[in-house]
Amino acid sequence: MTATTRHTDRSATRHGARMAQRHASWKPGILPFLLPFLILLGFGLWSYLPNNTPLAWALTIVWSLPVVGVLVGLQGALLIRRRVRRAHEMIPAASVEQDFLIALVPTIGRHDTYPALERSVLSYVDHLPQYFPHMRVDVLTEEGCEAADRIQALEDRSPLIRVVTVPKAYATPNGTRFKARANHYSHELRIAEGEALDDVWVLHMDDDTAVGPDTSAAVAQFINRQRRSHPDDAKHMAQGILTYPRENAVNMFTWLADAVRPADDIARFRALTGMGTPVAGVHGELLLLRASIEATIGWDFGPKAIVEDAQLALNFCRLYPGRSDWFNGRCYGASPASARDFVKQRERWAWGLVALCFNRTIPLRYRWFLSICVTTWILGPLQHIGAVLLIAWFTGNMNTSPVAQSVVVLWSLNFAYVVWTYWEGLRLNALVSLSGRRKWWEPIVVIGLIPLFSILEGLGGFRGFIKFVRREENKFVVIAKPA
Repeated sequence: MTATTRHTDRSATRHGARMAQRHASWKPGILPFLLPFLILLGFGLWSYLPNNTPLAWALTIVWSLPVVGVLVGLQGALLIRRRVRRAHEMIPAASVEQDFLIALVPTIGRHDTYPALERSVLSYVDHLPQYFPHMRVDVLTEEGCEAADRIQALEDRSPLIRVVTVPKAYATPNGTRFKARANHYSHELRIAEGEALDDVWVLHMDDDTAVGPDTSAAVAQFINRQRRSHPDDAKHMAQGILTYPRENAVNMFTWLADAVRPADDIARFRALTGMGTPVAGVHGELLLLRASIEATIGWDFGPKAIVEDAQLALNFCRLYPGRSDWFNGRCYGASPASARDFVKQRERWAWGLVALCFNRTIPLRYRWFLSICVTTWILGPLQHIGAVLLIAWFTGNMNTSPVAQSVVVLWSLNFAYVVWTYWEGLRLNALVSLSGRRKWWEPIVVIGLIPLFSILEGLGGFRGFIKFVRREENKFVVIAKPA
């Protein structure tokens, strides 16, 4: 080992220790929500004018609709703060000696996605064995894909890596396509190989999402906790936090725009998945699932499934209510390389989620919350303050007050929550970056750009809805992944 290598290893170890310390002490802030709420509430009550116009009724409904998701999100943040206060009661992270871990990473196998795939896969090999002496990394790809030779060569990098190739001729009974088809092939392979067991865990990852030593510790802590739980209380699924280190970003604008995503993980996902019933869905990164449970659900959701992770979650709600959890572990992804890719990504999600909201194979009691959230999303362009003021100008009445003054409280909650999500999401993304803190100008810019971010989010959501209404052919759009 050279002196340079030893220095690099020591630096990486010190960085990992610093990151673990930052994570242990982090908790969502209250002031970034409370201060905007009080300012907005005071201004709203002061400026209120009686209004009974059609625009007032429309705004009252549209701007009040998000409050359901907001209250759930605030509950999630408070649950995290309570867990941090009780951290001393948690089972310490320790090596998992009895359970087997499979890190599963599907990839479309293009040359422009390979660099991120390589970075991610090597992070699993570097960090997961620290707590998982019994593990494997399965790289799941398609026969004849563009970067097949480069992907196959990954097996030579570590004996822990196995490349699983989905044959072109493979078809599921329900005709499922895209990533869900590949996941179903992998699930059938585990059944055939005798790995669909209670003590086998599948860690689902995306091909641009890496892990760190803190990730491995959090996953191990969760699995060891299940070992100590009564069988009737043990959890079968868990979700962690997707973050975006500054160093992974090739576009600062989209990196700032993606601050909203880790905030959602510590809010809605913490509340719902963490309380046992993931009716808001889950995301495909840092999703931990017992192989035995995955074997009973599968991924054969039909040819229209393009948000397979959310559909899996709703099926899980129906079959295993109360059996999911949330853990305070991070994985490390990369934001889209351009604003265009950002909108394309959101468009695919909205397209699939709208279809899922209308999927009658899932009981309405598991779809209603997601339906409210998706409706709020696709109405984004009409909720934008610029659009509202333009409509008011055309109607000749610039009064945008709601029909009742009490509604101002709901509006203040909703808008303050949006500010909080970007503020805390940016804080999380900066926390997992090398510097561990936000640059002085980043909070100012991210708050100032919220109106522009909301246009991009709303545009992606609305375009996805239009594709659903037109019944266009489903496409699983995979954007280029930064290295």
